[in-house]
Amino acid sequence: MKYLLVVLALAALAGVALAVASRPASAQLPLAAVAPVFTAQVAQGGTVSTFSLAAALERGPVVLYFFPKAFTAGCTAEAHDFADHIDEYKALGATVVGVSGDSIATQVKFSTQECRSKFLVAADPGLKIASAYGAKVLGLFANRTSYVIAPDGKIAYAYTSLDPDKHVANTLTALRALKRERS
Repeated sequence: MKYLLVVLALAALAGVALAVASRPASAQLPLAAVAPVFTAQVAQGGTVSTFSLAAALERGPVVLYFFPKAFTAGCTAEAHDFADHIDEYKALGATVVGVSGDSIATQVKFSTQECRSKFLVAADPGLKIASAYGAKVLGLFANRTSYVIAPDGKIAYAYTSLDPDKHVANTLTALRALKRERS
């Protein structure tokens, strides 16, 4: 009888775990939705400052990319890719901001070591920004989601994939299209 109860309890726990794992991650924001405005502590080149989405949009489009965890293989590869292409983003008038649930102390290190001091990385330890953007996985991490936010504050492009390989190419393509539309 004891074994039967243990087996039933384990089966119930497995069912709950399966149900949670099979739930989709938060849905990304739809195109043309108004981007949630936020301010956050950011690091670039080891220096901490405050980033305001509203202020950045006054200067041009913003590429906001969410990543799960600083210093992991995929997030490091993605940071290197953004850093390698930062001149293209600047030529298109865009500000690049990476966001994860990591602390600002971790982002200070990540900004210099992996982002190569080329762009801002924001600390979102409570995942409030990620939640507002539908970029949260099981309440634990930011999902790998990239947005291009037009200067009018609307989502011009959104892409979610755990594979870090296409985020830079896709956001650059979206920025070029946005620039053509505005010309």
